[in-house]
Amino acid sequence: MKLRLDKAMSEDRYLTFALGKGRLAEKTLELFQDLGITCEEMKDKNTRKLIFVNEESKLRFFLAKGPDVPTYVEYGAADIGVVGRDTILEENRNVYEVLDLGFGKCRMCVCGPQSAKELLQHHERIRVASKYPNIARDYFYNKKHQTVDIIKLNGSVELGPLVALSDVIVDIVETGSTLRENGLAVLEEICPLSARMIVNPVSMQMQTERIRRLVNALQKHIHN
Repeated sequence: MKLRLDKAMSEDRYLTFALGKGRLAEKTLELFQDLGITCEEMKDKNTRKLIFVNEESKLRFFLAKGPDVPTYVEYGAADIGVVGRDTILEENRNVYEVLDLGFGKCRMCVCGPQSAKELLQHHERIRVASKYPNIARDYFYNKKHQTVDIIKLNGSVELGPLVALSDVIVDIVETGSTLRENGLAVLEEICPLSARMIVNPVSMQMQTERIRRLVNALQKHIHN
């Protein structure tokens, strides 16, 4: 299936995509390529360019660190972004989440030693280490109504319970092998995660037809 997002349909302006670096960008570009949306410039592994352009279809792409993608989209530097749902929840930016792309599936969970399960059930005041303090805070305060001390970490959060920095952690779980190797387990699941497409609210108004055409084509492709 080929999708045309060309100049004639776009009021002569570029549609700009911000993609989270790494596997997310690779999977997104593969998905776009299936629809006929390509950007040859991005295939050059040695390039130092930051912005890649498909002149024929009036499309621009740039790669960004995951946590920055919602910021670029909120402020209109990008019309569309592709990023994990964990980042969307953590950053809490003013963007529209329009599509679950169906890849990058994992879970956001509360993890720790089995002995910590009782602390969670009895709503005791505990320490929680996480790279995602906003997600952790929302879960414990607004869903569990449990008072906790949140400790922000940037590295291997699994260390938290092992060195008695925290009672539990809030982190992404894919296979759970790292947890098991360190004597930890999933104690509670917060929410499922996957790659999502987000859109700038103004772009959605100004480029409604073009963006909807893209979203509808992606939906059909994903569910086929």
